[in-house]
Amino acid sequence: MTGLLVTVAVVWGAAAGALLPRAAYRFSVPAEETWRERCPGGHPIRGPVRGWLGRARCGECAGRVGVGVDAETVVTADAETVMAKASAHGTYGPRAPVLALTTALLCAALAAATGTRPELAVWLLMAPVGVLLAVVDFRVKRLPDVLTLPLAGVALVLLGLVALVPEHAGDWPSAALGALALGAGYFVLWLINPGGMGFGDVKLALGIGVVLGWYGWGTVLLGTFAGFLLGALYGGALVVARRAGRRTTIPFGPFLIAGAYLGLLIGAYAA
Repeated sequence: MTGLLVTVAVVWGAAAGALLPRAAYRFSVPAEETWRERCPGGHPIRGPVRGWLGRARCGECAGRVGVGVDAETVVTADAETVMAKASAHGTYGPRAPVLALTTALLCAALAAATGTRPELAVWLLMAPVGVLLAVVDFRVKRLPDVLTLPLAGVALVLLGLVALVPEHAGDWPSAALGALALGAGYFVLWLINPGGMGFGDVKLALGIGVVLGWYGWGTVLLGTFAGFLLGALYGGALVVARRAGRRTTIPFGPFLIAGAYLGLLIGAYAA
């Protein structure tokens, strides 16, 4: 049964991850913008739900000569440079195969650790959102409110429903308390050092606290510690490679998310 669940999780993860490039491109904008409305060539983004899902491709840009454009280039380059780098197929944003593979592997690991317990459905639904947030923050050091704030509420509601189903292995009150504790803790850290942590990380901590708190305080501590450890290792590696200094800011969201998933996997396996 677990093997079947892992297979289904891989298929779901690959399909969901393949739909993320356009959303990642649209959310990878400076903090003063909500999201991007046009492709690198300046054409309105079209498609399902006004172009939020699927491959990041513009038919009107197809045929232009150049190399691929990613969201980081769009944020930093002027319009002429972006136009010059429009791909011959009109594609832009992060690559779909990379996102599909990452999401598929994550979903497979969650399925293997959680097994047939009903909370697996929540983890699989939230996995693509976690990957999307990590990609956006890594590119533009930004965690969109339209993703982080609903994430906490949706996770709390879904886990509340799961708590009514037999054979679940978590505790809903500890999930709610985990959100409050982790959110408050990150808020204090932000007050102490606002230059070292963005307020988006504080909002993201609410949702992560819900997820980690489901399996208890040990999982909350483990996932939080893992996030800080991964961030410190990444920052240290940049300093050693002389690609950053001690005061260089790095996006903490991807490591916060990665640490949370490590804690979740261990918590789910041990539950």
